[in-house]
Amino acid sequence: MEESLQVDAPKRRGKLADYLALARLSHSTKHVFIVPGFILALLLRGPRVESLLVQIALGLIAAVAIASANYTINEWLDREFDKHHPTKAVRLAVQLDLSGFVVLLAWAVFIAIGELSALLASDTMFAVTFLFALQGVAYNVPPLRTKDRPYLDVVSESVNNPLRLMIGWAMVDPTTLPPSSLLLSYWLGGAFLMGAKRLSEYREIVASHGAELLARYRASFAGYSETSLQVSCFTYGMLSSFFLAVFLIKYRVEYLLLMPVITALFAHYLALAMRPGSVAQRPENLFREPGLVALVTLVVVTFVVTSLVDVAWIERLRDQEYIVLP
Repeated sequence: MEESLQVDAPKRRGKLADYLALARLSHSTKHVFIVPGFILALLLRGPRVESLLVQIALGLIAAVAIASANYTINEWLDREFDKHHPTKAVRLAVQLDLSGFVVLLAWAVFIAIGELSALLASDTMFAVTFLFALQGVAYNVPPLRTKDRPYLDVVSESVNNPLRLMIGWAMVDPTTLPPSSLLLSYWLGGAFLMGAKRLSEYREIVASHGAELLARYRASFAGYSETSLQVSCFTYGMLSSFFLAVFLIKYRVEYLLLMPVITALFAHYLALAMRPGSVAQRPENLFREPGLVALVTLVVVTFVVTSLVDVAWIERLRDQEYIVLP
């Protein structure tokens, strides 16, 4: 078994464009998770800010900048581990001669831009983006480095989901936070996505290069098996659906009609993760998966319809009823 997938060769010195590339601005599609927070705050709370457009702009700048800061230290601190990965071995931090000082400076600049934008928006936005930045440190930086601990890696990474939800909510209403049931559903839904990503990586890399190489790439994989990852995905998905149902029943019972479509979305995503070369390993490219896009579109359409149409019979789900035998 090869000790590394990287071929030793003289490394080119990094340029400014290379340092900027560490920020992975192309991954900004992940900020789509901000949108539900924004829409639900509009529906449930209504605008509580003077200029909604300004708040949206500041919130988006803050989210992109903090995420870019997290990506920058992620790639730099993972460089000695990524060289064991079949595809991540080509990352710039592995292939180039980069300066740790410049990387740290870039991280600090992104943090400053993000936190300044958030502070201009509201105290709530500042607090949420501060936690977003802190998550990046806890996830990537030793000695905590939660990404190296099985299950904690998934739980700590997926906290970005509810944080993005809160960023979207704070754009509209910085005086409150989303309901806890919604935050927990979002968090566990993110854990399902991250668990499925690891399941896909585990299946593919173990099959092609063996479990030993996989553990050298990421220490947390030494504590996983294919079965444990499948069970964890099932658990995260079930718990996310439970808390989502609690939220839907409490705030608009018609939204329960979303549950069959969301269940199909979870099932389809898990099926994607089981495929060779799965797009689940590259979430930024999920918009290229037509089946997934179709299901997300159906979720959006169902959400719009159930927001506008009152369904009388579904109110009976709130009542205690028993089937009376003849």
